[in-house]
Amino acid sequence: MKVSELGEFGLIRLIHTSIARYEIPEQAPWRDVLVGIGDDAAAWQSDDGIQLATTDTLVQDIHFDLRTTDWKGLGWKALAVNLSDIAAMGGIPRYALLSLALPGELETEDISEFSDAMAQLAREFGVAIVGGNIAAAPNVVITVMIIGRSKGKMILKRSTASPGERIAITGYLGSSAAGLEMLRGKSVSDREGGRILRQAHLKPMPKIREGQILIQEGVRTAIDVSDGLIADLNHICELSKVNARIRMEQLPVHQVVRANFPNYEELALCGGEDYQILFTADEATIARVRLALDCPVTVIGDVTEEKLATRVTVVDSKGDVIPCPKGGWEHFKNGVLKTGFP
Repeated sequence: MKVSELGEFGLIRLIHTSIARYEIPEQAPWRDVLVGIGDDAAAWQSDDGIQLATTDTLVQDIHFDLRTTDWKGLGWKALAVNLSDIAAMGGIPRYALLSLALPGELETEDISEFSDAMAQLAREFGVAIVGGNIAAAPNVVITVMIIGRSKGKMILKRSTASPGERIAITGYLGSSAAGLEMLRGKSVSDREGGRILRQAHLKPMPKIREGQILIQEGVRTAIDVSDGLIADLNHICELSKVNARIRMEQLPVHQVVRANFPNYEELALCGGEDYQILFTADEATIARVRLALDCPVTVIGDVTEEKLATRVTVVDSKGDVIPCPKGGWEHFKNGVLKTGFP
């Protein structure tokens, strides 16, 4: 079987299985691991509390296109997508490592803009960029690693959703994917709407504070929306061994997206890269979260134990199942160019 046939998540399972054969659970560091392969970040117990680590690699013409992404946006977003993984665990980011593989003909001014934007976002969240690596390559390859910690004794995980809980999300869905369509030539009716969409795609703000508040208010299960609502909710369902029912009419879609994109429902379900936090909890907990957060919080469905045709089912206002065009981004199965970033 070829890697392209196995797919991204099948490949992760294959690697996980291979690695697990050589683990020694009763010895350190294995016994200190709290969350390993399969969540937004790895987590392990240390003398200073719970430590967190995550990493992403971004490859030119796979994750980003320099014809639609400037170097400032690239620097900001390369760090933001990693910070978002820490936010999805309810953690505090502390240190970053940056590795760059670059063509020699690039202008140094471009790399300065990239580094400045990354440093600006790092300072916003008190993150120190402490090292990394440089190499020559035919295309740009960016790898960022974030090391952080929990604020207390709890972290958010993908594996703790329970039947009967509601499914909720911060902010809006589909704005980043709409922003990419705009950058590729889709017209938008007004300048302010264009600014909102460009910001959503090129300069997302990681939900670090929001993740920590979710834990404070009693939430235990979360993920950030990077690959698309359906794909990321499916990750929660698989690890928690539950199913989910989403109501299409309840999806929070910004009015700019609704007004300018006839395919706004598909963008909301499958577009990805919104970096909002998708979480599950009971009604009382969600009510507390709404009061504590400054951003919108929308209930979009329910966790269920019933055996549905797919882990995640989308229904209309009458309860009829809506066929979904695709499940979100997956490496090796979605062509060449992703909508943007992992």
